[in-house]
Amino acid sequence: MTLPRTLKLLALTLAMASGLVQAQSYPNRPVKIVVPFASGGPADNYARFMAQRLSEEFKQSFVIDNKPGAGSIIGTDFVAKSAPDGYTLLMMSNAHTVNESLIPNKPFGLMKDFVGIAPVNYSNLLLVVHPSVPVKTVGELVTLAKSKPGKLNFASSGNGTPYHMAGELFKHMAGIDMTHVPYKGSSGARTDIVGGQVDVMFDAETTMAEFARNGKVRTLGATGLVRSTNLPDLPTVAETVPKYEATIWLGFMAPKGTPADIVNKLNAEIRKIANNPEVKTTWAKQGAVPMSMTVAEFDHYLNADIAKWANIVKVSGAKAD
Repeated sequence: MTLPRTLKLLALTLAMASGLVQAQSYPNRPVKIVVPFASGGPADNYARFMAQRLSEEFKQSFVIDNKPGAGSIIGTDFVAKSAPDGYTLLMMSNAHTVNESLIPNKPFGLMKDFVGIAPVNYSNLLLVVHPSVPVKTVGELVTLAKSKPGKLNFASSGNGTPYHMAGELFKHMAGIDMTHVPYKGSSGARTDIVGGQVDVMFDAETTMAEFARNGKVRTLGATGLVRSTNLPDLPTVAETVPKYEATIWLGFMAPKGTPADIVNKLNAEIRKIANNPEVKTTWAKQGAVPMSMTVAEFDHYLNADIAKWANIVKVSGAKAD
């Protein structure tokens, strides 16, 4: 064996050993979880839940840093430019996979500048109508919309949000036309669907279920592929529009170049938390379902979700605010 080859093998061995030692000692100082959304929303709430559990598991502080703005761009770009050492993580959502096509001129690329660690959970949306709309099922809504192209409208919390894209996906897969009415946040949209100013809305189960129980809206379906454990008698939209799925999901990513051993270590702990029976029970009451994937499976999931929403952005002509 020549000397240069021996030196190369030695360098590789030392690098692998160094990475293993780094992963074994990780984390030895506080880890920052950047949430690129305002406090109080699902991403922030579950980031705080996971930070507490990860702190307990690793015996080291995991702290939340909210950096909202520009549709999650500001906080996400901060993480993209952070050191790839496992000490700055991103709490991301499917808003990020939508933004890959909705906002193509971002200062980062999700799959170019980040590595996926693990998903956390997903929550169903509910398809609801104001009680004045003469439909009681998803099928009846599709029939009504086809008889009045563009006459029905649907509210969302803003262009490109999961609520908006759920509606665009429904329109595309059901072959109907409804007029989108974007609001500056979900509260205004929710107020107007209850007040009858708009006809249809896709909204988070955790917030809309109470309005449905009080009869202020009529719930037609849930947007997951399986029925909600909290609303087992409510059909899924997919039971009428096959393969329809539009949930809100959350996950962790890190800057590209973060050592694989650290990524795998975080993945294992996040999956351990998500698979904890106590956690599953707590989240089920909130309408959230744990997600558990390997790093490779999450990478595949991210790419598939980017492609799914790129198609919907293209056919719908959706634009960012």
